[in-house]
Amino acid sequence: MPKFSVVISVYNKQGYIGKTLDSVIAQTFQDIEVVILNDGSTDNSEAEILPFTQDPRIRYFSEKNQGAAAGRNYAIRKANARYIALLDADDYWYPEHLSEINRLIVKYPEEMVFATKSEVLKNGIIFKRHYSIDIGAKTELLTNFFEASYLDSILHSSTTVFKKEVFEAIGYYDTALKSSEDTDLYVRIGLYCQIVFSSKVCVSYNVIKSSLSHTSKKVSDKADFSAYENFEKDNPALKKFLDLNRYSLCLLAKLEGNDDAFKENFKKIDLKNLSKKQIFLLKQNATTLKFLFKTKESLQNLGIRLSVFK
Repeated sequence: MPKFSVVISVYNKQGYIGKTLDSVIAQTFQDIEVVILNDGSTDNSEAEILPFTQDPRIRYFSEKNQGAAAGRNYAIRKANARYIALLDADDYWYPEHLSEINRLIVKYPEEMVFATKSEVLKNGIIFKRHYSIDIGAKTELLTNFFEASYLDSILHSSTTVFKKEVFEAIGYYDTALKSSEDTDLYVRIGLYCQIVFSSKVCVSYNVIKSSLSHTSKKVSDKADFSAYENFEKDNPALKKFLDLNRYSLCLLAKLEGNDDAFKENFKKIDLKNLSKKQIFLLKQNATTLKFLFKTKESLQNLGIRLSVFK
């Protein structure tokens, strides 16, 4: 049995999936299998995948389109290894990613979830991740997910490795969600265990237009976190994390013109968990917000990334 099962669900990633798979094959840690699901792609993704199937470690499956959550669940259930390494079909790993994860596993054998640091690649510009914990000169740390993720999440679908029994304990991706299924899963993980997090950048998260076009912009398609409200009362870190996500839902509701969704999410927020700039944004009308978001995009194209909008 391999040490890691690398699971990849592919939907229309022509021009990217080849580089993603190259990054897996180039890992310095080679005790792996790769489980690839072609989730009903309508482009030439399959043609890019098939040459890699000559490698006996690569197991290829093709099904009709099920959606991101169901596709990942399918690939995870096909995995043979105890350690499940997630990878999106348009991101790529630096050669030492799995070696670094293995180092963490050896050092923290009783822990359940492991992750390395990532960087964001957008329009040819690299952005650093910013977390709400002080990593400093540490090579790794054992940390609370919520306390560490008020800015950028320390977990991402291309940085994270789970013991397979985690899914048996907390459940798989919620297939009812068309968007934010990752965040919903991470909340359950944060309630279940701590995270072993490496400060070494081992993953490049690629922001591409095709990915953005498949991201739902409707509040109704996203997690509302109502299932976790009872846990907030005794968990201030969870409360703040969820309030920051509700803040994002409020902004989306304003842009969508959904007054009911705005009111429903706003009434649950403790404003002490937001910054003055975030509260200011919540008071703006949709026209102003659209202008500010366009300004944000322009600044990102110049290499300036603003976290206040998150």
